[in-house]
Amino acid sequence: MIERLINNLLDLRIFRTFKVRTTPRWIILMLDMLIVLVSFTATVVAGMYSTGTVTGRSDILINGALVLVVYFLVSYISKSYTCVIRLSVIEDLYRIFMVVAVAIALLSGINILRLGIWHTTSLHFWDILVIGAFAFSMMMVERLCIKYLYMRMNSTTKGRKRVLVLGTSFGSVFLANALKGEIGGKYLPVGLLSLKSGQDNPEVNGFKIYRFDPANMTDVFAENGIEAIIFDAKSMHLMSSGFADYFIKNHISLLAMNKVEEFEQDKENDRNISTFIKEVQIEDLLGRDPIVLNNPLVSEHIKGSCVMITGACGSIGSEIVRQVANYGASKIVLFDQAETPMHDISLEMKKIYPDANIELFMGDVRNRARLEEAFAKFHPCYVFHAAAYKHVPMMEINPSEAILANVMGTRNVADLALKYDVYKFVMISTDKAVNPTNVMGCTKRLAEIYCQSLFFDASNNKGKKTQFITTRFGNVLGSNGSVIPLFRKQIASGGPVTVTHKDIIRYFMTIPEACSLVLEAGCMGSGGEIYIFDMGEPVKIYDLARRMISLAGLRPDVDIKIEEIGLRPGEKLYEELLNDKEKTTATVNKKIMIAKVKTYDYRDVCDNIDKIIDLARKGDIHGMIYAMKEFVPEYKSQHSKFESIDKEIENETIVPPTPSTLQRNAE
Repeated sequence: MIERLINNLLDLRIFRTFKVRTTPRWIILMLDMLIVLVSFTATVVAGMYSTGTVTGRSDILINGALVLVVYFLVSYISKSYTCVIRLSVIEDLYRIFMVVAVAIALLSGINILRLGIWHTTSLHFWDILVIGAFAFSMMMVERLCIKYLYMRMNSTTKGRKRVLVLGTSFGSVFLANALKGEIGGKYLPVGLLSLKSGQDNPEVNGFKIYRFDPANMTDVFAENGIEAIIFDAKSMHLMSSGFADYFIKNHISLLAMNKVEEFEQDKENDRNISTFIKEVQIEDLLGRDPIVLNNPLVSEHIKGSCVMITGACGSIGSEIVRQVANYGASKIVLFDQAETPMHDISLEMKKIYPDANIELFMGDVRNRARLEEAFAKFHPCYVFHAAAYKHVPMMEINPSEAILANVMGTRNVADLALKYDVYKFVMISTDKAVNPTNVMGCTKRLAEIYCQSLFFDASNNKGKKTQFITTRFGNVLGSNGSVIPLFRKQIASGGPVTVTHKDIIRYFMTIPEACSLVLEAGCMGSGGEIYIFDMGEPVKIYDLARRMISLAGLRPDVDIKIEEIGLRPGEKLYEELLNDKEKTTATVNKKIMIAKVKTYDYRDVCDNIDKIIDLARKGDIHGMIYAMKEFVPEYKSQHSKFESIDKEIENETIVPPTPSTLQRNAE
């Protein structure tokens, strides 16, 4: 009856008019001080009544002012009044207790000083404790009342998405409570979803617990109007276990909150917890482990060093820039020819890393003179070479540009790194360099061969100490021009989603993970190594497309069609990280291995690469591809016009029979 009356009163227009998002902090502080004053007055009055003595007005005013000042200072310094009251209970309890305890200690200390100096005091130690007990109790009641009023005046179920929170841990209960009580929230938790067997439908903190049962889970969602399930930070590992696929297939939205730490740090800004919840992306379902961005080995190398990144505005290059800044490089030189992306990343770095020393240097790695200006000006200690053309079909159409950028450009950077005594040169390669079937892959293999042979020649014959290291990995999630952004655009436009072949598979890793491993491999290498990364399990692109359509709340082949358009020029069904003749050795990081590859004589490499570059400059595409295939015999074109050159080479290796051989065969 009483609760119904309160609800009716709060629904009146006059109360709805005063619905506010937050209570100003100063109001909480003033209320706290009023509580302290009331506690003091009540204690003094009770003391006089019980003892039958009357305390002088001046003593009451002095003692009251003293108590008020002490509590005010302690509250102000500890900021106990800044909690987001609608989200906090345990934290409030702790902070108020600490305020009261410190105030009691200070007032007791002042009392001891007064006794020592003036040998008298009218504020007894017992009174100090009673005031503290009163204040503590009433401050907690104050906060609980404010919390209740906020929930009643501001919370509404209208327009909020009904959800289940996965898990029954303290974190899950906290998340559900926070979502339920937030003002202007987007989600209304109606229960918790448990994966453990046990008593049917118990409750935790007022939330009903639902047991996960694939046989009737869809009915539970339908009967209760539940539209989504929220994964908290500790449940994110279930994303890649196949558990999430059950909900995807049944068109139940998946939401994730994986930034609890950020929310904890941002509490005082009073942002809704809903802002930290996002729709699950396909990247969350591909099973990559968390990235460690505080690697001591990398920090030891990068901190305080000048680092240069070529291709600094690309997907990989820009992430290396961010991670290098995070490790405290003394200077970061961004080398790239893309003007607008260079401007964009400079603005980003100023915002996120305002103390980073960033140098913007426009240039093309094919322009050796411009490149040398950068080396001569900055004398980098570390060079991460990410500049390259990477799109297979585009390079199949423009093969000479692939040679000039990926081979000649790499040679320019590597030669200057040696000339200017760079400590470590790290080249970013690709799995397409293994048994290449396209021009792009072969150009990256040529670049690998050049860097490795240059290192061995320089260290053995010239006494140079520059360490040349190559890192080789597969596709990165969300990189410019990759399949996932393409699928997103196609789904957003209503389809169809296009896959080149139903059986095509690819390895994937996230951009931050790839760059983290690049930095670690570069720092652990001593020169001449080709590092390969554990890419996890390969992913079928067709299955990837179906999952992305389902994640968008649509039905594959019903709402969005999937069309098979055929393999593109130079594309193969599967990628490899090692060719058949290569083996690997382990490193201290189980995700990083060293490939044992064939080594080449530096002079022979230079002769062949000079020839290939010269043919590219002349526009002799046939001669250039022929020379590439001769020098890298494992390069066999697939779905490409250059397959005819493979046939030419095969025919020329067949030695025609001599007359004497024909005579013997006839006999």
